[in-house]
Amino acid sequence: VSPVPLTRADFQQLADARAAEAAALLAAGLWDGAYDLAGYAVECALKACVAKLTRAEEFPDKERAFKAFTHKLDDLLDLAGLKKERD
Repeated sequence: VSPVPLTRADFQQLADARAAEAAALLAAGLWDGAYDLAGYAVECALKACVAKLTRAEEFPDKERAFKAFTHKLDDLLDLAGLKKERD
């Protein structure tokens, strides 16, 4: 069974939710959990940026799509075209 693909809006909602959870953990003094969830929020936000660059009617580039299945922020920054802004 294939998983249901996530949309740009899904990734935006996930980013917002993880950021809110990270803020709650930070306020409670739970630094490690806050750090992990903040990183996950950034990952989801970057994946939303990558999704924005994907056109609905366009057949996806297999290599580019495969590269998006990562937790490496540098790779996601590159795919989203935001590496220059980060640097």
